[in-house]
Amino acid sequence: MLFLTPLSPSSAGRRSLRRCNRCSAVQDLERSPAPRPGASLPPLRAAKRVVLVRHGQSTWNAEGRIQGSSDISVLTPKGESQAETSRQMLLSDSFDACFTSPLARSRRTAEIIWEGRDEELIPDSDLREIDLYSFQGLLKHEGKERYGVLYKQWQKNATNFSIDGHHPVRELWDRAQSCWERILAHEGKSVLVVAHNAVNQALIATSLGLGAEYFRILLQSNCGASVLDFTPQTGGGPPNVCLNRLNQTPNSPVAAGSSGGRKTSKRIILACQGTTHSSSEISLGGVGYAPLNMLGTIQSQKTAELLLDLKVNSILCSPQVAAVDTATAICEVQEAADCLGTDCVPRYVEMKNLLELEIEDVFQAKQKSFGDIVQAGWMGSMEYKTLERLWARSKDAWQALLDELPDDSELDRVVVAVGHPAIHLALICRCLDLPMEYMSSFHLDDGSISVIDFPDGPKGRGIVRCTNYTAHLGRWSIPMTRPTENDEEF
Repeated sequence: MLFLTPLSPSSAGRRSLRRCNRCSAVQDLERSPAPRPGASLPPLRAAKRVVLVRHGQSTWNAEGRIQGSSDISVLTPKGESQAETSRQMLLSDSFDACFTSPLARSRRTAEIIWEGRDEELIPDSDLREIDLYSFQGLLKHEGKERYGVLYKQWQKNATNFSIDGHHPVRELWDRAQSCWERILAHEGKSVLVVAHNAVNQALIATSLGLGAEYFRILLQSNCGASVLDFTPQTGGGPPNVCLNRLNQTPNSPVAAGSSGGRKTSKRIILACQGTTHSSSEISLGGVGYAPLNMLGTIQSQKTAELLLDLKVNSILCSPQVAAVDTATAICEVQEAADCLGTDCVPRYVEMKNLLELEIEDVFQAKQKSFGDIVQAGWMGSMEYKTLERLWARSKDAWQALLDELPDDSELDRVVVAVGHPAIHLALICRCLDLPMEYMSSFHLDDGSISVIDFPDGPKGRGIVRCTNYTAHLGRWSIPMTRPTENDEEF
C-alpha cells in the first residue's frame, strides 16, 4: 500500500536546522583538513582505468579455511564458472595489460578472463593475499579454539592485530602502495588486476588515501569487479582518483549472505532514481519536477525487480517527481510480491517522503566528459556554498536512514533510499566518515544501486557491499568497462 508520510519538521524549522548543520560541517572541515585521494600515488601523463577482480571461489573458501598467502587451494567448479562470467562481463574491454597475483587461485582466474588475448600475464608477488602466518590453513573454528584472544583481535581489531611478530594489515597496506607504483607506471590506458579479497580492499583504500582502519569496509566478493579511474592533474602531481564502481558481482548484490564474513540483518540500499527528461541538459530550471523519461521508467522497473526477493520494510524518497516515481515502482512490486492468488494479502511497505533527500536544481546538470567528472569533481562546476548546503542536508538524511534500523540484532530490516545520485554520493561519504571533498571520489549512474550492511547494527560501522551496481538494468545497463580505442575520455 502506497503511503507518503512527511518525515521532516516544518520548513521554517528545517531551514534553521540546515543552517546549524552547515556551520557544524564547515567547522569540521576547518578543524581537520581532508586528505586528498591519490595524494601518495605517482603522477600520470594520461588517463588510466584499472579494473580489480577478486579470484573465483576456491576450495578453501568453500571449506571455511583461513587462506592468507598460502598457495594450496585451487578454484572449485563454481569458482571456474564465476571466472567465466567475469570473462564475458569484461569481453568488450580492450585491456592493455593484466597484472595478477602469482597464487594459483588468482592466476587461474586471470587465465580464464584473459583467454584469447595476446599479451602475457604480469605476475606481481605484492599482489598475493594478506600474510596471516600461523593462522593460515586453519578452519575458522580452529582459529577460535587454538588462539582465543588473538583470534578475537583479528576479528574485532584487525588494524592493530599482531601475530608472529607481524602486523598483517599494516604490511598489506604497504604492499598495496608498492603495487600502485608498478600498475600506474604501465603505459596501458586500461589495466586489469586479478588478485584477492584483502589485497583488493587495500588497493582501493590506498588509491583513495584511506588507512588500514578501512580493512573489511569495502567488500570484495568472489569474482567481484571494481573500477578505478585515474586522471592526471594539470601541472603535474598525483592523479585524481574516482571509484567508478565497487564489487560488481556475478551474482545479485542483494542476495542473502554475510558481510566481511559476518552475519548481518540490517541493510540500507541507495537506489538512484531513473533518468529524467531533463537529466542530460546543462542549463536547467525547475528540474525537480521533471518526470522519468522512457529509459528512467525501465530503470525503475528493473530496480524494483532486483529487489523483489528482499522484504523491504520501508522506502524513504526525495519529494522530487523522478524519485517518487522510482520509489513507487519499487513499492508496488514489493507489495505484489506475495500476492499471486485470489486470497492473497498484499505486503505492506511504508513509503516516506524525506525532505532531506531533496536536491537543488543545479545538481541535475551532468558533466559531459569523463575528465570533467574526475578532475573537477562530479559537481566541480558548482559553487562551493551550494555543495555545502547539500552536504549539511545529507547529515540529517543519513541519520534518518539509520533511525529506520532497529537496535534489535535479531530483527531483519531493509531500508531503501531513493534519490538523485548527488545526494547518494554524500550519503556514501557519511557512511565512510569521509569529508565533503571526497564526494568527487565516487561515481553513481542513474538507475544504479549501492548496498550498505550493518552487522553491528545502526550504531556500528557500515560495510559497503557494492556501489554503482547497474548489471540489473540488462541491455540498458552502463557498461562496467568501456572500449578505449580512439576514445581518450573512455
